[in-house]
Amino acid sequence: MNPEQSELGKKTAYVAHYDPHLLFPIARKLNRDKIRISGSLPFFGLDYWNHYEVSWLNPKGKPIVALAEIIYPCDSEHIIESKSMKLYFNSFNNTRINDVIELTRTIQNDIETRIKSPAHIRIIPVSEFSTQTLQQGFEGTCIDDLDIECSEYQLNPALLTTDATMVTEQLHSNLMKSNCLVTDQPDWGSVLISYHGPRIVKASLLRYIVSYRNTNEFSETCVERMFIDIMQHCKPRELTVYGRFTRRGGLDINPIRSTQKITHHDLNQRHCRQ
Repeated sequence: MNPEQSELGKKTAYVAHYDPHLLFPIARKLNRDKIRISGSLPFFGLDYWNHYEVSWLNPKGKPIVALAEIIYPCDSEHIIESKSMKLYFNSFNNTRINDVIELTRTIQNDIETRIKSPAHIRIIPVSEFSTQTLQQGFEGTCIDDLDIECSEYQLNPALLTTDATMVTEQLHSNLMKSNCLVTDQPDWGSVLISYHGPRIVKASLLRYIVSYRNTNEFSETCVERMFIDIMQHCKPRELTVYGRFTRRGGLDINPIRSTQKITHHDLNQRHCRQ
């Protein structure tokens, strides 16, 4: 269950026939222990994946291509390691599937078995691509144009400051970057901080986001750590942290954590970077 036991960073032989054992679960507890999350979770949320390289064979052997959405809640016991998700989907490439319904049920069962939680799977055939839209980015105020000096590129939550004014606002940045916990490969993304509480000093928030630049964490843990840090240092009454990361290996991961309950409906508004 440890990330080092997965196929991350290793030379891998791709399997082109269905194999559910390729899915590699990692206990959320492993990374949550590092950010002192135990017992009842301090947030609601989910992980929203998009997969752009989905293909299988119809009963006559003709290839079909599609997109897939994979969604599961943040209180699942496990996550799926991203490279194993890619390997698993590739195992359908030379597998004959009767229809989208069969494929959806198969994927849902395999993922739910490993994360030990319900999951929502949606397969989007090419014929429905016209319904897919891209957004320029998050709504709200972008803080990236602030003329600030940055010098810290390892995570430092002490950079966060507030003033006495109570506000409700949405701030976002496209300068989010961290590195994979195992391979050290860069993970690029955009992050939205929506909150009600003491006003967060925008320059301090941007410096804090930049401080992730050389930090090694999975995307899910980055968003959870950001939620915990902002709650502890800024003390908002309400808070949502939403990260949308660019794709790697045909997959993008989009974790959201909030003081409010979250549903997946109308949440997957893909950005131009994705």
